[in-house]
Amino acid sequence: MNAGLHLRSRGVAQAGRTATAVQPAHPADSSDCRWLMLAAETAGLTRDSGQPAPDACLTGRGDQPRIVTCTPGTDAGSVHAARDFTLATLRRWEAAERGEDIAIVVTELLTNALRHALPGPGGTRPRQPIRLGLLQPESCVLCAVADPSKAAPAPRTPRSLAETGRGLHIVCALSDQWGCTTPSETGKVVWALFRPRPDAAVPGPVPEQAGHHRSAPVSR
Repeated sequence: MNAGLHLRSRGVAQAGRTATAVQPAHPADSSDCRWLMLAAETAGLTRDSGQPAPDACLTGRGDQPRIVTCTPGTDAGSVHAARDFTLATLRRWEAAERGEDIAIVVTELLTNALRHALPGPGGTRPRQPIRLGLLQPESCVLCAVADPSKAAPAPRTPRSLAETGRGLHIVCALSDQWGCTTPSETGKVVWALFRPRPDAAVPGPVPEQAGHHRSAPVSR
């Protein structure tokens, strides 16, 4: 599989057109997004029906949440292509306010999945591919990466000069909430939620916990 993204989308037409080597969009059926909706339910954004939860990022918009999913490749260019795909989607959704944060988190989640969730050389091919999904219920954005591993993610303390081991710390720092669905035989979904930033023009003292990001407990 090359660096292209095999795209399935709903609620946005040709969302990844500006990302390099993106395959044409194909209609999505309910099974395409079931894993992503499970992540949204774990994050408290939707009910079992897929409808937005009553207090989920309210903006007064009552339509269905926007959803787009893709299957990245497994080579060196796939993460960069997925980042471009994410930024292009957010621009089309007019949700680019936190685009750079979301793109960085997508990069970290995909890198972790490619590094830890796939079998090594000579291993059995996984039953499920790695998938990337973006969902916009109301004003917030959820990004999620599904992988075939049954191991739940756990932040670890990296060594001072180590080049790896900081991925989940970055996810926690940039997102408002993150977590993982309960691992099963088909794998797991790691997700991160981004809410709109407060209006920076409002005067007043900076709250004591400004910039603090809540880390959701990881389901095991």
